[in-house]
Amino acid sequence: MTYTEKVLQPGETIRFHSRIHWIIYVPGFVLIVLGIVVAAALRRYGPVTDSGNVPELIALAVGVVFGLLSLLRAWWRRLTTEVTVTENRIVYKRGFVRRHTFEMNMNKVESVHVNQSMFGRIFDYGDILIRGTGSSFEPLHMISRPLEFRNFVTAS
Repeated sequence: MTYTEKVLQPGETIRFHSRIHWIIYVPGFVLIVLGIVVAAALRRYGPVTDSGNVPELIALAVGVVFGLLSLLRAWWRRLTTEVTVTENRIVYKRGFVRRHTFEMNMNKVESVHVNQSMFGRIFDYGDILIRGTGSSFEPLHMISRPLEFRNFVTAS
């Protein structure tokens, strides 16, 4: 059961649910590929030493270890972040042990700003900034389907 399902009020239903976009995995994969490329280049063009292929193995290990750590961090961040729109409010939750939540009633929302880069437009992710009455801002970064999110909020 998700956090949002736990905090739903009686009679309240989920209209839209999103999470952080899968693009956050890209840096981890890039580090792994970079480690492989550097190891291959050292094997092909590196100096011949008595230590055998130790430099290649070190380059490969560094790339793979840091890449896997980056992938694990991205996976955990994506798993523990929720963005939900119900008919009454917006619910944002991030974190597991240290939890940060943000809830705003729909009648308090003044505007929803969506910022998308070129890649964000291509892969359908972006940053969302919610402005409520009283000038409260809450940025939501790298959210999947941000325009759909905005449409659900502004259609209420």
